[in-house]
Amino acid sequence: MSLKNKKITFIGAGNMAEALIRGILRAKLVEPSRITAADVRAERLALLQSAFGIRTTGDNTAALRDADIVILAVKPQQLGAALESLRPISAPLWISIVAGVSISQIEKKLGGSARVVRVMPNTPALVGAGAAGLAKGARASEEDLVSAEAIFHAVGITARIDETLMDAVTALSGSGPAYIFLVTEAMINGGIALGLDPAMAKALAVQTVHGAAELLMETGEEPQSLRSKVTSPGGTTEAAVRVMSNQKLLEIFVDAMRAAAQRSQELSQQLARS
Repeated sequence: MSLKNKKITFIGAGNMAEALIRGILRAKLVEPSRITAADVRAERLALLQSAFGIRTTGDNTAALRDADIVILAVKPQQLGAALESLRPISAPLWISIVAGVSISQIEKKLGGSARVVRVMPNTPALVGAGAAGLAKGARASEEDLVSAEAIFHAVGITARIDETLMDAVTALSGSGPAYIFLVTEAMINGGIALGLDPAMAKALAVQTVHGAAELLMETGEEPQSLRSKVTSPGGTTEAAVRVMSNQKLLEIFVDAMRAAAQRSQELSQQLARS
């Protein structure tokens, strides 16, 4: 689907908004003149205007003028006030990347008739390698969902989900980069403990994580299959994997993700009450 004639407005100009703007322009979805970013921070707006040649403003209402797509990219605690100021404005499509805020909450704040697509992106979108789950509201059309997919395809992959699974996506891909960073940190520390120079340990660990991810993507094989190919009977990898299995590493990851999903639910409930 072509977005070339659409005008896209960002309410909030943080890191994720910047990543999306970069991706949109790299993919040539629209021209820079058709993107507007609104934020209270003049320094952020100046940076984005200088880097991308987009339009910027400190006035949300002005930013929405003639907008075809509005991307809500503010902090959860700021969304209520932002939506109150936007309620009289009519926009064909609202895309929210605000964590913990449901589609129904957004629809209610906007007057009940808004077409909303809710998205949970993740930070690798900053380097064009993101993973995003998308759920559409009752009033959003198939065309609206395709438009949202086009934007997030510009910074990674997308998956259509029912909104009831948004907490699960948050626990898996939303919080997931932190799990990989933690594992990488542990690998670096292990290398140092075994006598490697810290810089060398980091370089080897980071490249190993990168290479393993590339191998998964390029071959399309299941992780278990690739793991078995590396794990020779009686070898070094088997010795390491045995320790991890004895410590119930897989169960720890599942429990951690359950905790993340539960916290996502709690945050959503807190925001609904506020």
